[in-house]
Amino acid sequence: MSASVSPPAHRQRDQHHNQPRPDQASSSGPSLPLLAAAPLLSSFTSFLTIAIHSLLYHRNLYPSASFLTARAFNLPVHQSRHPAVCAWINDAVSAISNQLNAGAVKRIVFVVHSASSSSKVRERWVFDVERFPAWGLKNEAAAAAAAADSEAPTSHQQPEDEEDNDSEEGEDEEAAAEVQDALNWADIHEALRGALQRLAYAAQGAEKLPEGCTFTLALELRDEAEAPIGHPQPWIPSEPNLQPPTKQKPYQGESLKGTATKPVRSVRADPLFFECWMEQGSPEPEVVNSNSTGGIVTSTSSGSIPQS
Repeated sequence: MSASVSPPAHRQRDQHHNQPRPDQASSSGPSLPLLAAAPLLSSFTSFLTIAIHSLLYHRNLYPSASFLTARAFNLPVHQSRHPAVCAWINDAVSAISNQLNAGAVKRIVFVVHSASSSSKVRERWVFDVERFPAWGLKNEAAAAAAAADSEAPTSHQQPEDEEDNDSEEGEDEEAAAEVQDALNWADIHEALRGALQRLAYAAQGAEKLPEGCTFTLALELRDEAEAPIGHPQPWIPSEPNLQPPTKQKPYQGESLKGTATKPVRSVRADPLFFECWMEQGSPEPEVVNSNSTGGIVTSTSSGSIPQS
């Protein structure tokens, strides 16, 4: 069953949040050895971290003065200077990385909520990773568990020769080296750079948000993914109106029904393949300030940078 989990909405005055995490599932892409998968996953999580900072900046969820200009993937990017914001993003991306490792993630979503009490969804910036490669951790974890369950050698059995272990490790390293040699890092970085450029362009051109909007990060899980459990629990289940419809519950997810979907970028850099798009939510009725004249519409809320 498909599911969605997310940390509490990150308000501009908040400093940190707890969040959830899904655990296991199978990936539909090609399988990669763990040693080869690690740098590839690291590149994607770096991309995701930069993308989140970029959305915060270009959607004006924090004052522009609270950002500095840096370089990543040979591209000028914006990064929040506030320690609490940076820590929240790093913790969230780390939790997402764990679920990507387990093959549990279908989509990663940056969600912007209205400042009103309804917390209506204004925008959803979606990163569809359903066709990501299998990162190698699931099979290797299963092999490790099977080895742990096997009986220890009896008195008439010889323990496994250390040379055999060294030979197996050498074979794994050779397989990982072959995959690494096959990866075209120039193409991968160029694809991620292009996605960041398109994301910034789309965020700049999107309709201006009212002041005081909140944001959160959500994961939509694969149908076979297990419910998030464990302690501490960095993820919490989303409300039913934010859960994608399923065969068993086709009527949930009413807050996900936007008015338009705008494609951002399709990234194709073998073995990485993912798509980005923005879903525009239904706008809320504007609130007219009773003290204004000439029918001027003003916002009734305001936000500030978190104070440490």
